[in-house]
Amino acid sequence: MTIRSWIRFFIMTLLVGGITTGIIGIAVRWNELAALLNGQDTIEVISVVIWMIGVGMTFSVISQMGYFAYLTIHQFGLGIFRSLKLWNAVQLVLVAFVLFDLVYFRFQAFAGAEDSLLPYIGLAVFLLGAGLLVAFLKAKQATKAVFPSALFFMVVITTLEWLPVLRSNESYWLITIMFTLIATNAYQMLALPKYNKRSQVEREERLARKAARQKAAVK
Repeated sequence: MTIRSWIRFFIMTLLVGGITTGIIGIAVRWNELAALLNGQDTIEVISVVIWMIGVGMTFSVISQMGYFAYLTIHQFGLGIFRSLKLWNAVQLVLVAFVLFDLVYFRFQAFAGAEDSLLPYIGLAVFLLGAGLLVAFLKAKQATKAVFPSALFFMVVITTLEWLPVLRSNESYWLITIMFTLIATNAYQMLALPKYNKRSQVEREERLARKAARQKAAVK
């Protein structure tokens, strides 16, 4: 990827994170923000929304770090297991393990005596559903062989990026940042090929211009 394409990719992911957090944050805190608006405290509402967008952009940077770390891990996995099928199987096992941890250990850590297990299961099921959808779209975009890797990224890496919020267990941030990370990770997973193609075109154009200048200089 060329520097120009990488900068575009970075900025677009940043915007996806900021806009998603802004929209979800407003939706989740609508009653609170509506009360402020009714009290004509518009400046505070605007400052809260800007702050939420800033938080979303921060997590989009974490998302991008996670994505490029995943690309490295993927290459290491292929090198260690020396078989795409075996590596894919390992990734699916890790997906199952992380989903179990997301339910069981969070329930053990945060649930009260009368709390239900269903909200904890629901959160994991939602993440899995989003991961399956993105993995399906990625498989259609490329090949079926990438499905396990895409699912691994959307579930395992997203959960790792989500850990700071999972540890605090605040409902507002759990929901808001979950949507932010799903959106930014899905965008990166599905949009990267477009930026790679654009980079290839830019390289070819640059080489063509260079060849033209050299030819002109010879004449």
